[in-house]
Amino acid sequence: MDAISFVLGIKSSHLRSAHLRDLVYRGRVLRTSTINGDGSATKNDLNGHANADDASEDEAAEQNTQERHDPKSAWVTAVYEDDAGDEQFWKRTITNQGVSEYRINDRVVTAQQYNEALEAENILIKARNFLVFQGDVEAIASQSPRDLTRLIEQISGSLEYKAEYERLKEAQDEALDIQNFNLHRRRGINSELKQYEEQKREAENYSKKADERDQAIVTHILWKLYHFQRVMEESSAEIQRHQEELKEHRRSIEKYEHSLDEAKKEQTKAGKEVAKTEKSIKGKDKDIEGKENGLVPVAEKIDLSRQSVVKCEKRVANIIKERDSHSASVKQSTKDLKVVEKAQAQWENERKKLAEQEGRELSETDIQQYNKLKSEVNKRTASDQARLDNLSRQQKADEETVNSLKSKVDSAEWQSHKLESELGDIGERKAGVNSQIKEITKDMSIKKKAYNEQTSERLRLSQVRTEKDEQLQEVLTKLLEAEDGRKQNEKDVRMRNTVSDMKRIFPGVKGRVSELCKPIEKRYGVAVSTVLGRNFDAVIVENERTAVDCIQYLRDQRRGQATFIPLDTIQWTSSGSNLKGTRGTRMAIDSISYESSLERAVAYVCGNAVICDDLATAKHVCWDKRNDVKAVTLDGSIIHKGGNMTGGLSGRQDTRRWEDAEVENLRKLKDKLLADLSSLPEPRRGSTEEEQLQGELTGLEQRLLYAKEEAKAHERNQTSKQKELSHAQDQLEAARPKYQEKSRELDTSKQHLEELQAAVSEVQDDVFAAFCQRLGYDNIRVYEAQQGSLQQEAAQKNLEFSTQKSRLQSRIKYEEQQLQETNNRIKRLEDQITQDQALIEELGAEQESTQGELDGLGAEIEQLGEQLKKQKAKYTQKAEKVNEQRREVQKRSQTVESTLRAISGLESERQLSAAGRYSLLRRCKLEDVDLPLTEESRPLDQLPIDEIVQTDPDAMDVDEDQDLSSMQPSNIPDYGIEIDFEDLDDDLKDLGDDNRTEDELQSRVKALNGELDHMAPNMRAMERVQTARGRLATTDQDYEDARKRAVKAKDAFAKVKDKRFELFNKAFSHISEQIGPIYKDLTKDPVNLPMGGSAYLDMEDSDEPYLDGIKYHAMPPLKRFRDMEHLSGGEKTMAALALLFAVHSYQPSPFFVLDEVDAALDNANVAKIANYIRDHAGPGMQFIVISLKTGLFQGSEALVGIYRDQGANTSKALTLDVNVLSPPLESWMLIRLQLRKYQ
Repeated sequence: MDAISFVLGIKSSHLRSAHLRDLVYRGRVLRTSTINGDGSATKNDLNGHANADDASEDEAAEQNTQERHDPKSAWVTAVYEDDAGDEQFWKRTITNQGVSEYRINDRVVTAQQYNEALEAENILIKARNFLVFQGDVEAIASQSPRDLTRLIEQISGSLEYKAEYERLKEAQDEALDIQNFNLHRRRGINSELKQYEEQKREAENYSKKADERDQAIVTHILWKLYHFQRVMEESSAEIQRHQEELKEHRRSIEKYEHSLDEAKKEQTKAGKEVAKTEKSIKGKDKDIEGKENGLVPVAEKIDLSRQSVVKCEKRVANIIKERDSHSASVKQSTKDLKVVEKAQAQWENERKKLAEQEGRELSETDIQQYNKLKSEVNKRTASDQARLDNLSRQQKADEETVNSLKSKVDSAEWQSHKLESELGDIGERKAGVNSQIKEITKDMSIKKKAYNEQTSERLRLSQVRTEKDEQLQEVLTKLLEAEDGRKQNEKDVRMRNTVSDMKRIFPGVKGRVSELCKPIEKRYGVAVSTVLGRNFDAVIVENERTAVDCIQYLRDQRRGQATFIPLDTIQWTSSGSNLKGTRGTRMAIDSISYESSLERAVAYVCGNAVICDDLATAKHVCWDKRNDVKAVTLDGSIIHKGGNMTGGLSGRQDTRRWEDAEVENLRKLKDKLLADLSSLPEPRRGSTEEEQLQGELTGLEQRLLYAKEEAKAHERNQTSKQKELSHAQDQLEAARPKYQEKSRELDTSKQHLEELQAAVSEVQDDVFAAFCQRLGYDNIRVYEAQQGSLQQEAAQKNLEFSTQKSRLQSRIKYEEQQLQETNNRIKRLEDQITQDQALIEELGAEQESTQGELDGLGAEIEQLGEQLKKQKAKYTQKAEKVNEQRREVQKRSQTVESTLRAISGLESERQLSAAGRYSLLRRCKLEDVDLPLTEESRPLDQLPIDEIVQTDPDAMDVDEDQDLSSMQPSNIPDYGIEIDFEDLDDDLKDLGDDNRTEDELQSRVKALNGELDHMAPNMRAMERVQTARGRLATTDQDYEDARKRAVKAKDAFAKVKDKRFELFNKAFSHISEQIGPIYKDLTKDPVNLPMGGSAYLDMEDSDEPYLDGIKYHAMPPLKRFRDMEHLSGGEKTMAALALLFAVHSYQPSPFFVLDEVDAALDNANVAKIANYIRDHAGPGMQFIVISLKTGLFQGSEALVGIYRDQGANTSKALTLDVNVLSPPLESWMLIRLQLRKYQ
């Protein structure tokens, strides 16, 4: 097979080696042979192995290698005879250089020319349509659909177009991509050009609208500035008038506040006494509850102990009955034993009398003759008689032993049966007790869970109540302490209510500064209140609109005035960094606790104020370091930016107002705690359900204890019985083998005795024949038996009496043991009864002691209750007095509050207007809005951007009351900017409906802004239009070039695709048509399977089948369809051969070489293959089959054997013409192979 493949151009990689040089045969060469010029060898006289040299092995190996002259080249020649009868010689040689040399008719050709010559004869090297290797059948049977596709491509020749197909397809795809890219690019540029032209028109309209918008903004700002300035002037005049009135009203309030403080001190003292008494009562209640809860388990333990005593007494009574039963059994067994002994003695006497009455008396002569004959018998049977006597004595001893052992075995069996019965009863009672223990344990788990839940809930509620009580007492104490010396007037209450209403109406209201922030430490309270100044009661809102709505609400409701700080428009300056590291100082904003969302407002009210520990530190910060800050000391002293100082306690009143906020929080907390306490369930002393569960648990514990003790008793009794049973069984096991052994020995002894007795009897019959005849006895033994029967009967009776006595004695011993064990159990129960009675007495004493303590605690609680009633009445009187004094103060504070509210509202309006004016000016500067200014005005560019609009710091700190000083009008800077309002229409200057005018002006600006926002023009549209037109021209040319290249690439690809499809489809159609009939021919049997099997090919892709797989389906005869991998080895081989023959039928080669394709076939399938080859062989088709099966040998025309001529160093063939043996069929084309190797 290697030679045929080699000469027909198969690559070495498909043969046995990857290198041609390795294909050269290097077998043993005769050392005496000589290689001739044509490559053959001539033998000499000696064999190469007959080496008489005495050299070492290494030298011999080296010499052998040098002298062997291994072949380095080889060649194979194929002689091919065509249909015309012409012969062609195809020769392929492996040269000394290890490369191939090709010759046709002894003419050197190239490998390509060699292949073309073979293909001219339809011998396709790549498709290998002329041979099938040994493993090809198995490979074809297991190949994938894509492998089958590749095989058909090789046969059809379409595989040669694969590389060009893929190259042209890639070129076509690339050309189409470039075409699409340029097309999309051209469309994008066209769209972009249209867009730029539209943007050009929009830019022109945008400029016109922008001019209109700017003029509308200027008009709106002038209108707001005009009204801000007017409100500021009017508010300042009103504030000055109210300040004068406020001084007179406040002096009349001070005398009433002193009386209120005294009444609060007395109320606080009475409240402390009430709280102390209530706490003592609660402590006593806890003690009573604890002792009452402790009584419940004591009573339950007493009841359970009593029940245990009753139960033990009942068990003692039952065990006493059992003990009486065992005692009666002992007495009865003893009595029976005496009866048996008496009967045995009586029977002995009767037997003796009966023997005397029934016995026969012989004469003196007969007796002498009997003795004489007896002596003669003894002489004649002396030895036998001695042995007989010995055996008789031994037999009697054995019989007694056997009877004794039998009695032991019977007694042991009876005792074992009785113990087993008792063990069964004990096991049943033990199982019942264990079941009872499980039920009790389960009940205890359920009860414990319920009890724990009840206890946990009670304790939790008690703990919660205790915590709430403690918190309430603490809150009440703080409230009483806070009321001492604190002043609260009607003004604060009304202001707080007003802010609360505004929070409810306007979502953007945050609250007052005093409520939203507080000092981080109490020592900073005076300093922080001094820093906040008039802004202490200012209201923080989210935006300016909310502030305006709140001011309008205060006006409409006539609820006074307030200052509002909008978070969106308020401005502040950052803190000075040069103060960091100065000891004893900190920024005021850092000393205040507040929410992060309020940072802008807190920064505004604090400004650049610094808190110093003392006045010396403040002087160092302001004067020595020359920092432009306002320094405030902890006691309220101030060093202003200008260097002037202010001292006093101006912040104490505001500090108390912070305490008012804390007091209000304490009141809310008190109400919440009272509500929580009222919602808690009332505590019940000694809850009935909890006590019942505790009692049930105690009872279950006692029952479990008794059940476990009973189980232990059963366990001990069972162990004892088990030991007794084991002992009885051991005795039985020990006695039974001895009894059986002695019984066998007794039987053997009886047999020997009978034999000896027969021998003696024979002598006795001979000697006593005349004597027995004369006396009328059959033989002498009858006479002796008459005398000996009485003795035998007596022995049997004695044995029976012994057995009965032994059994009764064993029973008596067992019952005495049981009696002793019963007495021990009674003693243990009596000890338990004694312990329980002692426990009952001890628990009774404890119960009486606890009850006495409870009575004493009850009397103490009654005394404390009476005392509490008196203290509460006193506290009520003091509280009424405090309320009366507070009403007097509040009544006289209404006028002051009204005035303060009016001043605060006016100042808020003034501050709000000033802040609005600055915000508008700042906005104009930042947004470059051109406002009309007077000739004396400074330019808008000189307006400070980071300046904070607030009051003069000197005006808020004077040496008088804080409420009065905080109402001083502030000095608001105008920055030298004067607005010219001549261009503002007179209608807009009128103070009519401000909201309507504001909405109209803002609507005009918003409308113009909306139009401008919707327009969004591109101001560079003109420039981009020109650029886009140039790019469009370039892109049009690129698209046209890409389109032409795509058409050309598509045509070239379609041509190659059609050619490849045509070749592949032609081969596939032929093979698909042939596969069915070929498979049917290979699998049919004329007798059994005339129809044969069926097979077909199926394309996975009909458009381009060479890109996907082809499935091969085969269904053997009389079998359902299955996949190829589920067929047997023979079925796979037949299917694979059918496919090979169908493939070979397309462009068939003139010969077909099959290498052991029948390896997996049985004889029947081999015969089918042979028939198929015989039917399809002919002049144009020659089959060369390499096989080891006789079925193919028998059906062939010639047999060829290949062997190697070692001497000639070449291959030779032996041919057997089978046609000689049978008529020739046809004249076949022959291939002659000459295989030679050169040395």
